[in-house]
Amino acid sequence: MAFLVGENMTGGYGKGADILHDCTIGVEKGEIAVVVGPNGAGKSTAMKAVFGMLNIHTGRVMMDGEEITSLSPQARVKKGMGFVPQTSNVFTTMTVEENLEMGAFIREDDIGETMEQVFELFPILKEKRRQPAGELSGGQRQQVAVGRALMTKPKVLMLDEPTAGVSPIVMDELFDRIIEIAKTGIAILMVEQNAKQALNIADKGYVLVQGRNRYTDTGEALMADPEVRKAFLGG
Repeated sequence: MAFLVGENMTGGYGKGADILHDCTIGVEKGEIAVVVGPNGAGKSTAMKAVFGMLNIHTGRVMMDGEEITSLSPQARVKKGMGFVPQTSNVFTTMTVEENLEMGAFIREDDIGETMEQVFELFPILKEKRRQPAGELSGGQRQQVAVGRALMTKPKVLMLDEPTAGVSPIVMDELFDRIIEIAKTGIAILMVEQNAKQALNIADKGYVLVQGRNRYTDTGEALMADPEVRKAFLGG
């Protein structure tokens, strides 16, 4: 069983309208798993279900062999989940450094070393650490958001469309950093619109359609599958 897995999840945001139908997504430590599919496929919903932000009425969420289906998102953070939402993911009036400190709110030990690691990963943040996050470019804000999630020392980092609205150059750079983070042994689960680029760096890929698993394979195999290419990767 994967280190983190949302298994056979069916559920949605209220009564009667399920968005997920027997959907399974998961990731191993040190791996990158990517969830792709057309708009409205339930990708972000699946991620939120794994993080405990919406109720599933069948299925379960397991982390490190323990069932966590009934835990609140806050409790999941304490278990080692970091979640970076797609929007409103930085405190714009706070400095970069204050944003990172906010990320470490659950910790009672010294956070200095982790902050240094974040600055090593994202040197521009060190340079701009006294600046309000609201003054940064979109790509730099994403670095702040990812850095803030890393401040909890997560075992799993969940990213909801980390490259939304950034330029191709910034996207490549963010993906390079994500690969570096995975190499430290953190499991990375991300939802991505840029399916081709994301599958390129993915150990595992899930293609969702209308809240169901359509294809599940290694990133490489999905990239090479003519049907997947034609339907989801533009040829």
